[in-house]
Amino acid sequence: MNGLILKGKTAVITGGSRGIGRATALKMAENGADIAIIYAGNTDAAEEVNGLAAGFGVKSGIFRCPVENGEQVKEIVSEIIAKLGKADILVNNAGITMDRLLLRMDEGDFERVLDVNLKGAFNCIRHFSRYLTRSPEGRIINISSVAGLTGNIGQANYAASKAGLIGLTKAAAREFAGRGVTCNAIAPGFIETDMTSGLRENIVQKMKSAIPLGKPGKAGDVAELAVFLSSGAAGYITGEVIRVDGGMAM
Repeated sequence: MNGLILKGKTAVITGGSRGIGRATALKMAENGADIAIIYAGNTDAAEEVNGLAAGFGVKSGIFRCPVENGEQVKEIVSEIIAKLGKADILVNNAGITMDRLLLRMDEGDFERVLDVNLKGAFNCIRHFSRYLTRSPEGRIINISSVAGLTGNIGQANYAASKAGLIGLTKAAAREFAGRGVTCNAIAPGFIETDMTSGLRENIVQKMKSAIPLGKPGKAGDVAELAVFLSSGAAGYITGEVIRVDGGMAM
């Protein structure tokens, strides 16, 4: 997808310092959007993405915030609006994993993943909504996962959080439709990112064998779809869950 199809828009990406969030921030900047990068802790990585985004001639800024904390999200929204003026696009990408078999998973493991992955998206939608509804083309994109559609051994917390994001997406799509804001979810499959780089080779090969296209995806594959869903061309698409998985969950 080429051209400045997001020119004049401001995009907020949570978890924007690495992986899918990084790729999405840079692809949106390449397409003309001003960028707000929300990150949890790696300031050096966030600064790098910020510099690369600004290299496309757009305004860009980094904002450190634990999205699971509603009060801090509220404060960071005010900072973003003060710096960039508005918010047209919200990409809820921030996410963590704490994998363990269900029988060995404690409440802390379960709650922590749901807090970041699901409650974090709720907090951001809630506090950015007043600005998204003022945009002529407000967009919410939630990064879910095929794990939320099919489940995954050792990821009961992660799968539950990503399935919850799908429900949140559909509810938000209905609630905001009357204000012209669309809300969709992207469900990536096995994507090569920092999160998957530490997997054992036998697990990687097993996952590849389950992909009809026979290879893992790239973060840029997800970013391209996020740009499309943020554009005017996707104005009549809402409440959808679109897989980017090479056919893995077909």
